Amino acid sequence: MPTDAELQLAYARVDRVRQEVAKIIVGQQDVVDGVLTCMLAGGHVLLEGVPGLGKTTLLRTLGRVLHLRYSRIQFTPDLMPGDIVGSMMIETDERGAKSLRFQPGPIFSHLVLADEINRATPKTQSALLEAMQERTVTSGTTTHELEAPFLVMATQNPIEMEGTYPLPEAQLDRFLMKILVKYPSRAELNTIVERTIQKEETALEQVLDRDGILRIRSVCREVMVAPHVQEFAVDLVMATQPGTEGAHELANRYIRYGSSPRGAQALVECGRVRALMNGRYHLSIDDIRTMAAAVLRHRVILNFDAHSDGQTPDSLLSRILAAVMETAAGARS
Repeated sequence: MPTDAELQLAYARVDRVRQEVAKIIVGQQDVVDGVLTCMLAGGHVLLEGVPGLGKTTLLRTLGRVLHLRYSRIQFTPDLMPGDIVGSMMIETDERGAKSLRFQPGPIFSHLVLADEINRATPKTQSALLEAMQERTVTSGTTTHELEAPFLVMATQNPIEMEGTYPLPEAQLDRFLMKILVKYPSRAELNTIVERTIQKEETALEQVLDRDGILRIRSVCREVMVAPHVQEFAVDLVMATQPGTEGAHELANRYIRYGSSPRGAQALVECGRVRALMNGRYHLSIDDIRTMAAAVLRHRVILNFDAHSDGQTPDSLLSRILAAVMETAAGARS
């Protein structure tokens, strides 16, 4: 178990990272915290929002503050799997002998931005699956390890559906969180414009390096989880699964596929990171409640009745979450 000093140091360093990122990214605190949460929990994040809201800038800023390698992949219909993971190259030495050498692709970075991921074909999208789940890339008979920390931040445009390929459920489930990026407020937009017309570029300090991130990640895994909080996370996930004993009536009516067991794992792991980021060393039900929408919205697949009645994953999850919280409160009283 880490000492109180180690826990306090981890909290202070994460808070310092947030302060440095705020020098560049105006507002969007939920998005910044979500991306940091995924990194410290060892997962990946899917951002949905219109272009121009700072998604690329956020990941590039994190790379500078955390001193990590950063790469950007623009997904287009003609993108091939080899453009992502790399390919075998033929080399000729000074004596004319030829040999094959693996040339790593942009996936071999710590922070990978998969921009407009739903514009690539399913074959190309599937090239990310092994890297995201196993942290490895296989080329021929050789398997290459990806260096930790490894974060894929994928973006997709919610309004421009022409020429896109919807992400399959299996790939969506690989993302720890799906975060909706909203427009800035009037005050935030004014601040963005003021920073744009500044003569000097804002200087950033390197707060952490790779080893420091891995140490904080190990501290997050030591955040305590009480049995009743774990039961709450399990109950919430089971309430989204239609046709099961613990299913909520809305799940039976509107949900075609509920959350997988990865949803329960993600709730606990993301909740532990949130607890540490708020200076606490135990997971609470409030942490689970706060993370529920981002963790579960892409793991809940709606049926036709839900679409015809104007339901969304967020609207259903909010009502299911309220019912599960009410049941949990009654059980504790």
